[in-house]
Amino acid sequence: MGQNGTFNILMYSHDTYGLGHIRRTMAIASQLCSTGINILILTGSPIAGRFSFPEQIDFVRIPGMIKKTNEEYQPLSIKINPRHALDIRKNIITATAKTFQPHLFIVDKEPLGLKKEVLPTLRWIRRCLPHARTILGLRDIMDDAETVRRDWWKKNVYENLDKLYSEIWIYGHQDFYDPIAEYAIPEPVKKKMHFTGYIPRRTPSDREAGRIRRELGVAPHEKLIVVTTGGGGDGFAVMDTYLAMLEAQPLDHGIKSVLVTGPFMPQEERKGLFKRARKVNAQTFLFYRRMEKLMAAADLVVSMGGYNTLSEVVSQGTLSLVIPRETPRTEQLIRARAFKKQGLIDYIPWNDFSAPLMRRKIDQILANPDPYYAALSQFRFTGIENMRNRIHAFRSRVNVAAC
Repeated sequence: MGQNGTFNILMYSHDTYGLGHIRRTMAIASQLCSTGINILILTGSPIAGRFSFPEQIDFVRIPGMIKKTNEEYQPLSIKINPRHALDIRKNIITATAKTFQPHLFIVDKEPLGLKKEVLPTLRWIRRCLPHARTILGLRDIMDDAETVRRDWWKKNVYENLDKLYSEIWIYGHQDFYDPIAEYAIPEPVKKKMHFTGYIPRRTPSDREAGRIRRELGVAPHEKLIVVTTGGGGDGFAVMDTYLAMLEAQPLDHGIKSVLVTGPFMPQEERKGLFKRARKVNAQTFLFYRRMEKLMAAADLVVSMGGYNTLSEVVSQGTLSLVIPRETPRTEQLIRARAFKKQGLIDYIPWNDFSAPLMRRKIDQILANPDPYYAALSQFRFTGIENMRNRIHAFRSRVNVAAC
């Protein structure tokens, strides 16, 4: 344990685009934080400062990068050579780790970080903090099996998982989707894998949800549909189709709509949606700081079904219609199928997506919600509980000697 008796957790979230990584990281950090634990988050998210950070949690902002192609990244804001921006990120990450002296280093999704930027830090921890633990946190589904296998062999990920990580935490249920089998995980790496279960989100009280409904002008007898596409960078088609549905024929009287476009939707697309939404009496937001409260207030959430959005919706026990994208990866489609199989949601395949079909699905879900509510009530979130158990085991044998 460190000299001040605290247990230091360093978390890395590369955040090249969207809200998914920082939202998942924040959800984990806010629930792991307790007496004697400090958490420091390394993030490239340009909106990290918009989130409320509890005491004993802080973040270090590294220069943001945006993905142009599968292998090409550009600085999000500063106008410098991409290689120089990546060097700055790498140096900040390494210097932070050396100064913070983490007992636990949790890397989100990318085993080696963006363009291998956490590789020097992982090696330094192995060499200089031998009693520290390095954890790779993976969402349940990365992409289709063939793509992941090919990518991980090409990047030598399997070998690095074995050499550089103490454990790999899978934020999901093995009976929903089994990445060990799907991604051909070698036996030495398989032994390091722990299925934590899904990560719960804060569940607002009925009073808090009721307050949100009143603020939005939704009466007790009315229903509220919330449409969200996360960061919004690829969410225009969903919003556009939903508004086209309302423009063709308004929903039944007593059903109100709220659209949250996300801060990364291109400005021209967003402005057009806001203008159209006003004409059909739908409320719009660029960013909603506490999506948990909004989802708890909703009767139905329409989304693209990313890991975080589905975790948030299911945590609130809210009905869900998913329109999963199928490019550049099929992760959302695979997860939508798995959740539908469990009776938790319904979904529309992207190639079948249309305003008339969306209306039929919405009408069907709202008319017969009981099967969904029954499945939602049985779902158990075990992610944080299992992570706390692992951390408790680590804390009992920490002894850090720095280089």
